[in-house]
Amino acid sequence: MTLSIILIIVGFVLLIKGADFLVDGASNIAKKLHIPEIVIGLTIVSIGTSMPELFVSITSAINGYSDIAIGNVIGSSIANLLLILGVSSIIMSVNFKRETRLIEIPICLFITIAFFIICNYEQNVTRIEGIVLLVMFILFIIYTIIMSFKGEKFDRENYNEEEKQKDNNKDSTFKSIILIMLGFIALIFGGDLTVDNAVNIAKILGLSEKIISITILAIGTCLPELVTSIFAAIKGKSDIAIGNILGSNIFNMLLIIGISSLIKPIIYNICYNKDMIFLILVTFILLLFTIIKPKNKMTRINGLVYLILYIVYIINLF
Repeated sequence: MTLSIILIIVGFVLLIKGADFLVDGASNIAKKLHIPEIVIGLTIVSIGTSMPELFVSITSAINGYSDIAIGNVIGSSIANLLLILGVSSIIMSVNFKRETRLIEIPICLFITIAFFIICNYEQNVTRIEGIVLLVMFILFIIYTIIMSFKGEKFDRENYNEEEKQKDNNKDSTFKSIILIMLGFIALIFGGDLTVDNAVNIAKILGLSEKIISITILAIGTCLPELVTSIFAAIKGKSDIAIGNILGSNIFNMLLIIGISSLIKPIIYNICYNKDMIFLILVTFILLLFTIIKPKNKMTRINGLVYLILYIVYIINLF
């Protein structure tokens, strides 16, 4: 079992570094094409931090471990809200933008409920339903891009000498392509190592795939979001902290399960219904935080409530 634990850690490292390489390479190429940074952040970077979950779920679906594919997504989404947002808010109160309160959190709640309904319809996620999830994901991406352009003014005429100098110092396109390739290779091998050895540990300890996927795998694969959101909170960048978490949850349900079920239909185990209802509940609580005073922020008290809920949830699993 010691070897399996070591290989899981190696798998996590490969997943995180693979996501880093992929994001860096894609961002460099996007900047060379003069795509605005806000758009890069809302698309490439946000998807990049969800890459560990994506490759773990795809690997699980291909190998017939549907419980791990679903459990990783549900567990990561719960950890994103309760653990990551909770810890981030305890470090520093996270402010809610008006569109976050009125649009993005309700969208996240709606998608979570829709995902719950799709999973429970005949207890599987078919290729057709996977396409529906991916269409919803594309619509969400279009929304984020429209909102980013609405909120930001991009004036190419003000592209000053300092920015040009930065552009000249960027890595070559060839190096960026190499980074992307290395990123994909690391993600593929990391996904294989993580899933295979998590299954081994589950068998040795007599634990279900659900417990392993919703705890160890979920926390491990959401490390990029954890690091991103905590550093954003420390630096007072609330938009990044809350946006990264909401975006990741939406990507988890729409993109990851959408692609995974498109490759191979996923069987849904109704034992996850309690966890799904809990996820809907804590998302609804986040919506309540935007209504209860102070409406415009996630306070340290709110963060503590979330963290306690997560601890109680994990204890209850065992």
